[in-house]
Amino acid sequence: MFQQTTTAGLLASRGPAPAGAPDASRRQFINHAGRGLLAVGVAGALPLAAEAAAAGQAAPPPPGPLAVKLPPLEAPTDPKGADPLNPDAPARRVGFAVVGLGHLTLNEILPAFGQCKHARAVALVSGDAGKMAKVAQQYGIKPASCYSYQTYDQLKDNPEVEAIYIVLPNSMHHEFTLRGARAGKHILCEKPMANSVQECEEMIAACQKAGKQLMIAYRIQYEPLNRMAQKLVRDKAYGPTKLIQMMNCQNQAHDRQWRHQKALAGGGSLPDVGLYCLNTSRFLLGEEPIEVTAQIYSTPGDDRFKEVEENVSFTLRFPSGVLAQCMTGYGSFNHKSYAVHAETGTIVMDPAFPYRGLKQERVHAPGGKQLTEQPSNPDKDQFALEMDHMAECVRQNKTPYTPGEEGLQDQRIMEAIYLSAKENRPVKLPAASKMDAFRGAPPTEEPA
Repeated sequence: MFQQTTTAGLLASRGPAPAGAPDASRRQFINHAGRGLLAVGVAGALPLAAEAAAAGQAAPPPPGPLAVKLPPLEAPTDPKGADPLNPDAPARRVGFAVVGLGHLTLNEILPAFGQCKHARAVALVSGDAGKMAKVAQQYGIKPASCYSYQTYDQLKDNPEVEAIYIVLPNSMHHEFTLRGARAGKHILCEKPMANSVQECEEMIAACQKAGKQLMIAYRIQYEPLNRMAQKLVRDKAYGPTKLIQMMNCQNQAHDRQWRHQKALAGGGSLPDVGLYCLNTSRFLLGEEPIEVTAQIYSTPGDDRFKEVEENVSFTLRFPSGVLAQCMTGYGSFNHKSYAVHAETGTIVMDPAFPYRGLKQERVHAPGGKQLTEQPSNPDKDQFALEMDHMAECVRQNKTPYTPGEEGLQDQRIMEAIYLSAKENRPVKLPAASKMDAFRGAPPTEEPA
């Protein structure tokens, strides 16, 4: 996909409130407590700062997160409100360089850093210097930390940048991952991972050689309602899953955008929006498909689909016997949903794949009477969740939940889908040796 913070408060000393002033004891308590906390904080920081100054270095970050807790405002019978965000101090957060300033970056990714606990934006890379200068001012990024595609490799000399988020046309993911790994940075790459299996394998090898993490931005695998659905499926809450229906389609603008050019996009609706159907089916079940069948159709005479496909219908057959019927398109009205049909109930996500506003419905019949349940949406920013997971993996040196191997597996299956449609026959896939065969450490579960 190519789409293209701190305030310090001063605790002022105050004299006692006039006699009879409202809430005087509370004010005095807050003032005294505030001065006490400030003194403790300063006293704790002074030795560290002095030691660092003597060594000619910046003061080290505090040793760990400093969580703030507040008493509840609601009665026990009311829904609980959100807890404080409790982000890491800026010096502790992983610094990201964001590459590409299109719709996705400007509308979703950069704003999402405001909801991140462990990640922050510290650098930009763009081919449009004028736009980049404006965006840098908006987000407080230093002019010296703004790079062109030609000077991208100079990120190696910027110690603030620990990770790179690549948000470029699909065909550019390979090059900029390899260059980023050579610059000694961890890589978070938008989906689809690349345009071929070989490119995916080379991206994985480059990051392994550099000793850096590679994560693919499958935001759905970090989104709370989709994770709830996964747990219901894995726990067999409604018995074993039998069938899955997936749909992701949208009507593309008639503008000869890069998504309509095979050299840049690698394909049409399948690698862009159909990938959500493929990846989410695998994510829910934890299994890998052992066979695919597919059909492709593009409307004759539509200039958008001279090079890339419009509609793809494909079926995934899994070892457990589950059949996942997936449909994706570039020329029909926006619809993004799925349904998991289990033995005694159905889990519906509609919508399932947008950036916000997701809804889940569970239909089953305990005691023979049909019941429909709709859990509330925690409304977590999906991009903040995925970037924070990447930051935790960098800090803790652990394999991301959606590493390069996850993107490589999807690319293998997509190539099998294209082959099946071309040759009008089922295509077999190698069996996986275990559940979640291509995933790493699960994300930290956020409180709902």
